[in-house]
Formats: sequence, C-alpha cells, structure tokens
Amino acid sequence: MEEGAAAIAKKIVEMAKQGDMNAARLVIERLVPPAKERPIFLDLPDTSSADGVARAQAAILQAVAAGDILPGEDATLAGIVEARRKAVETQELEARISALEVKE
Repeated sequence: MEEGAAAIAKKIVEMAKQGDMNAARLVIERLVPPAKERPIFLDLPDTSSADGVARAQAAILQAVAAGDILPGEDATLAGIVEARRKAVETQELEARISALEVKE
C-alpha cells in the first residue's frame, strides 16, 4: 500500500488538473480541513437567576432572527443556557429544602 499510495495520489492530482471534478473533490477534501465550529460572540445577561436565564434565551432567539448566529448554533447555545437553568433551579430547590429543614 505504501508503495502505491504516492503513485495513486499523483494520478488523482493529475486527473483533477485535467478537470475531473471527482478527483478535484478528493484533492480538496484532503488539502482543506473540514470547517470547525466558529467562535460566537454574543452578549448574554447574567444567568444566575431564572429571569437572567429567560433573558439569555430571548437574546439567543433574537440573534437567530437577526441572522447573527445560525440555527444550529442557537441549538448549542440554548442547550448551554438550559443546563444553566437546571443548575439554578437545583440551587433554588436546595435552598428551599434547607430553609424548611431549619424550621423543623
């Protein structure tokens, strides 16, 4: 395989240069790495409260509507904000339970 790989690669490059689009696609796929996620710069409010989480969700929705972020990016950000909402909810429930236990 090692001996033939160089010859095969050379032949595919030659075919691409001659206009073979399948060969060109193979060459491009190997030369250009697939696109990775891009960094997103979105000013979100503090998410340490339920109100802040709701405002963050609204900001993400507005960013999609304005075309600032893609729907797939929205889904990722919404998942992160949802995880934060669950953490805030857990903290609030723990505080309520602790307060009830102190009253007993």
